[in-house]
Amino acid sequence: MYRELEEEVGLLPEQVEILGSTKRWLRYRLPKRFIRRNCHPVCIGQKQIWFLLRARCTESDFCFDNTPKPEFDAWRWVKYWQPVREVVYFKRHVYSQALEELAPLLYPDGVPMRSQSNYLRQGRRG
Repeated sequence: MYRELEEEVGLLPEQVEILGSTKRWLRYRLPKRFIRRNCHPVCIGQKQIWFLLRARCTESDFCFDNTPKPEFDAWRWVKYWQPVREVVYFKRHVYSQALEELAPLLYPDGVPMRSQSNYLRQGRRG
């Protein structure tokens, strides 16, 4: 998680606090038309553990160009459930599972309804 965090958004372990993570692997499979059979190893999907982090730094500490091919080129604040609506269709169930599981850590008095305006940082792939 820390390697990905530094590679993708330029943050170091001391710049974040882990608030929690999903208890188990969340999985999705790629639709057949998205499988690139000429790549090795062939990727047919992914399994992920999601982490909820609190930034212990300023927004100016985020850096998206730490690698020759950055994975993100921008970010914005969005409503808590918005990533579920905007992600590619075959990942929606994973996003929904992760946000459902992590929401009580952010909202101990009750998980927000999917239409309320609670915001999260969402990156945009380059």
